[in-house]
Amino acid sequence: MHFVTTFIDLVLHSDTVLREWVLAYGAWIYAVLFAIVFMETALVVTPFLPGDSLIFTGGALAAVAAGGLDVWSVATVLIVAAVLGDAINYSIGRRWGRRLLDSGRFSRVVTPRHISRTEAFFARHGGKTISLARFVPFVRTFAPFVAGVSRMERLRFTIFNVAGAVAWVSAFVAAGYFFGTIPFVARNLELLVVGIVVVSLAPALWPLFRERLSHGRG
Repeated sequence: MHFVTTFIDLVLHSDTVLREWVLAYGAWIYAVLFAIVFMETALVVTPFLPGDSLIFTGGALAAVAAGGLDVWSVATVLIVAAVLGDAINYSIGRRWGRRLLDSGRFSRVVTPRHISRTEAFFARHGGKTISLARFVPFVRTFAPFVAGVSRMERLRFTIFNVAGAVAWVSAFVAAGYFFGTIPFVARNLELLVVGIVVVSLAPALWPLFRERLSHGRG
């Protein structure tokens, strides 16, 4: 129950949670941020972790003198976490992915719908999916796994992996840092974070809403 409460707070009140963690962990906060982004991208069973809002909030707190974070350290640590996470996810998919999917052990988390949506993303965008998927929650967690299962050439995957990680982390850290310097936004950061969560989840939730809508009409 404590984990669920902490997770909800991290999603909806990430600015407050991060401030508390900075005070509690000091420089170790970078290891905590690394671990969360790494797990979201490396483990196909944790697509629910709040990567977008966490990165944005890290940038916003780095813009405030009392935030306790350095913007360059935040960006560097999270880019490394994102690159390594996707690399591990790809390797898992390449070596054990087909066996895991056929066994059905993770069917409650890695559903056929998740896989089919990610494969459709691949069909539309090709190798660029690895980079573009960074900006789509859930898809960014399944994309490297599917790339591994389909045995995408490793060098090609790595190029898109690094490019996507740099673009994703840099964009959200920069946006957070920019808005964090605006006094009104800094005072109401929580509302902006909730907005980011909603906007981030919209591409993932829209197909489900459209499907339910079409069934209702049928």
